[in-house]
This record gives sequence, structure tokens and C-alpha cells, in this order.
Amino acid sequence: MNTETTALITGASSGIGLHLAYEFARHGHPLILVAPNQIELDAVAEDIRLTHEVAVYGIAADLEVFDSAQMVFDKIKERGVKIEILVNNAGHGYRGKFWEIPIEKDLSMIRLNIEAVLRMTKLFLPSMLERGHGRILNTASVAGFEPGPWLSVYHASKAFVLSWSEALATELKDTGVKVTALCPGPTDTDFFPKAGMENVRGFQKADVMAPQDVAKAGYEGFMKEDLFVVPGMMNKALVAARRVLSESAQASMNEKFYEEVPPEERKRKRGDIESKAAQEYAAERR
Repeated sequence: MNTETTALITGASSGIGLHLAYEFARHGHPLILVAPNQIELDAVAEDIRLTHEVAVYGIAADLEVFDSAQMVFDKIKERGVKIEILVNNAGHGYRGKFWEIPIEKDLSMIRLNIEAVLRMTKLFLPSMLERGHGRILNTASVAGFEPGPWLSVYHASKAFVLSWSEALATELKDTGVKVTALCPGPTDTDFFPKAGMENVRGFQKADVMAPQDVAKAGYEGFMKEDLFVVPGMMNKALVAARRVLSESAQASMNEKFYEEVPPEERKRKRGDIESKAAQEYAAERR
């Protein structure tokens, strides 16, 4: 394994993380993939090996568990692999009024979206600093730029990732270690069904992107050492709008975004956009 370019990607068995894995592999990076299910990881790793001929293996870990990050770090250290690129991608959200969502779900988001990101970075950053080079890609969200009624804790967790990424990038200037925050908008991933949001306006009516396109934009911006990468023109417009809209106006806009649409207006299903993009990508590479 070429340890000088090895990328460690969390949340790598589906969605944006999965396609980030393929995107990094397409550019020749050896990979270590992390997700909770070993069987799913093994299947992804095998397909990437066959498709892109890079070294790749998976480590099953539920990063909500406080000692999982240390376990991942120890296993990699045992193999003698140096992580040059850390991709903190694992995350999830839950839709609902704050007072109706069980506190366990709120804490689950905090543990995965924030605590796991901090733990992974605390473990892998020191060796990057010792070597004088390395890169960190944190999957944030356009949600981090504004308040989100019905997804209040999720938005807040991504606001943390954004703010922390920017501060960390400043602290790391002149060290050779670079930080990028990937900020996708609505994307056709398992996020929507897992969050109970397949029927909301943000999935059924919005300009939902394919995870392949998000991963491609994320990789390109990451390699250019951009601090923030916001894929898609509509998402860029949403981020720009925060400069002219009040906080209450942003919150009201997102409240409508997360409202359910009537059954007769529900046309999309999870995977429609991802599958179409997969067909298009396959046709381009023939």
C-alpha cells in the first residue's frame, strides 16, 4: 500500500462517503474505509479493487461508540499505515420538533456528527504535523450556514463542523496540513429515509444532486485546497442568500423546506437520481 497517499474515509459504505471512496480510488489513492457493517465494507472494497486496482480494506466501527475511533487508529497503526488524507464523512440527522425527538436521537447526532469528527482528527492529525503534510476533508452541509426548524440539532451540528473547520484551517496555516469543508445540499442518499424525510419538499421538490456529483466536486475542491466546497449552483445561491436574509427569514425558508408534500406530489424515490447518475457515468467511461 502506498502509505504516502492513503485516504481514510468514514461513512464509506453508502451515499456521499461511498462515492468519495470511488472518487479517491479513481485517482489512485489507497483506501481504508470505515462504516458499521463489515459485510457491506468488504463488498465495497472488493468492487473498488476490481474497478480501480488500488489497495483498499475496511474496518467495521460504529463511531458513535466513544472508543471506536481509538480502535480504528490502533488497527491502522498495527498495519504500519500512515494516513495522509482523513475524510470525516460519517453523519446522520432526524426530522421532527425538538421537544418531540427523544434526547437519545439528539445525542446520537452529536456523537456522530461532532464527537466522532473530533476524536478522529485528534488521533490522526499529530502524525500529519510531524511529517509536515496531510489533508483533512470534513463533510459539513449547507445546513450549517443557517438555522433549520424540524432539523435543529442536525443544522447546529453542521454549523459546528463548519466553524471548527475554518478555525482549524487557520491554526494549521504554515504547517503543511490543509483542511476543507464539503458542504452539499440535498443529495440522493440514505440520509432522507433514515431521517424520515423522503416525503418532504426538500427531497420531492428541490434540486437534489447525485452523490457521485457531490463526491466529484468535493474531491476537486479538496485537491485545490479550497476551504469550503459547495457543490451545485442552487446550493451556492442558498449560501449566498444568507448575506441578505435575516436569521428568521432563513429559518422560515427551511421550515417550508422540511414540510411534507401531499401524497399526489410525491414523485421521487430514494435512489432515482443516484441510479441515473451511475448509468451516465458508466456510459461516459465506455
